[in-house]
Amino acid sequence: MTRVIQKKYNLPHSISIVLHILLLLSCYKYNTNNNHILVVNGYISSSLSSINSNTFRYRSFHTITKSSNGNDNDSANDDNAIKINSLVSNVKISKTIEVFGKVKEMESNGIEVTSLCVGEPDFPPPKAVLEAAKSAITNAKTKYTAVTGIVELRQAIAKDLQTRKSTSYNPNTEILIGNGAKQNVYQGMLATCGENDVVLIPAPYWPSYPEMATLVGSKAVIIDTLPNDGYLLSPNALKKALHDNPNTRMIILCNPSNPTGSVYSKTQLQDLANVLLDYPKVIILADEIYERLTYDNIQHTSFASIDRMFNRTITINGFSKAYAMTGFRLGYSAAPQYLTKACTTIQSQLTSCAGSISQIAGLAALTLVSEDEMNGNILIMTTKRDYVLSQLKTIPGVIINFIPQGAFYILVNLSNFYNGDDTQLCLDLLERKQLALVPGSSFGAPGTVRISYATSMEELQIAMMKLQEFLADL
Repeated sequence: MTRVIQKKYNLPHSISIVLHILLLLSCYKYNTNNNHILVVNGYISSSLSSINSNTFRYRSFHTITKSSNGNDNDSANDDNAIKINSLVSNVKISKTIEVFGKVKEMESNGIEVTSLCVGEPDFPPPKAVLEAAKSAITNAKTKYTAVTGIVELRQAIAKDLQTRKSTSYNPNTEILIGNGAKQNVYQGMLATCGENDVVLIPAPYWPSYPEMATLVGSKAVIIDTLPNDGYLLSPNALKKALHDNPNTRMIILCNPSNPTGSVYSKTQLQDLANVLLDYPKVIILADEIYERLTYDNIQHTSFASIDRMFNRTITINGFSKAYAMTGFRLGYSAAPQYLTKACTTIQSQLTSCAGSISQIAGLAALTLVSEDEMNGNILIMTTKRDYVLSQLKTIPGVIINFIPQGAFYILVNLSNFYNGDDTQLCLDLLERKQLALVPGSSFGAPGTVRISYATSMEELQIAMMKLQEFLADL
């Protein structure tokens, strides 16, 4: 077209280009409803008069949106707009977001909210951890480390697991330090699960598990458990789920459990392992981030220590819960070499190493923090748990099916209220009493609420008073 115009009217080439553009623009009908305009992909100077044959090229036309502030933004409604990966659109937003959003809104308006939502201890990290982090910063220990983490920390983890869990890992090939245990969970799933695979998840569950399965292209299948069994997975339920889902690639066991606080005994784990022996291709992801927080003289057993389970188990652990190091974002996976190698490959392309300061702090946690200090925290948590349970038992209509013996959560059955609508109950409780709890439906346990007692005793006393008053008025 440009050559035709140039030849017919004997015009300079640059002027022909300008006329060509104007002709194209005149053919485009401006739409006042969607504010679309047409632009050319290429090198265009700020003034058409400055265009010449050496600075202007065009290949294709793209539709974009003119926003109200004058900026050009991709249109989510236009067929030609940039699309978001469908995997993201399939990920569900937890119902807890609604509660958390309301909490933040109230706090921004100066309203004081009592919150038992957060899954982190209220006490600070041990002094040795803080001092190690401070020293690392002062001495500029801020360089990249190996993707798998500093060797000293991997050695300390291997020694700790051997001493306390009777599991033997090679620190050079079977330990991977990550940016929080959550990363290690996702990498374990991504390394082993794919399209058409099934991930079995006992309910109640941590809300991220099924969404991670979606993100890796797999299908999350929820296995229901019973409150009177402490929400622990039974061998029969596991056997049925495996039989009904022949494409099962992984089962996730969170022990101790978030959100129930339940703890599997060694015998119960062995019973599950006996079922899994008939399904040798199923990987076990053992999320044991709360394993140091058990009460009533309960001894935690690592699933990898169960006979014939080591070679197919990815153990997840970290420093956030037991050492109150949530903001350090430091976790790890321990698994046979073939699994760790796959996870390391993924991490090397995602985040590379965990933060060097955090790793040095984690090393201090494992080597400098005494068992007496750790046991002191257990006693404090036990006292808080017992207080909350004693108060809940005095409220008519509240059901306590079992005594949680791990983590720092109580999953309370409030199905006698609000016809079991736990989300609306939590929203009204927040609105009327400024008390924030997490609805159990977010964890696959409708009719319940999760209470975190990892806060101060003063805060717990206020929270229990508010809950008692709220339920009494219904």
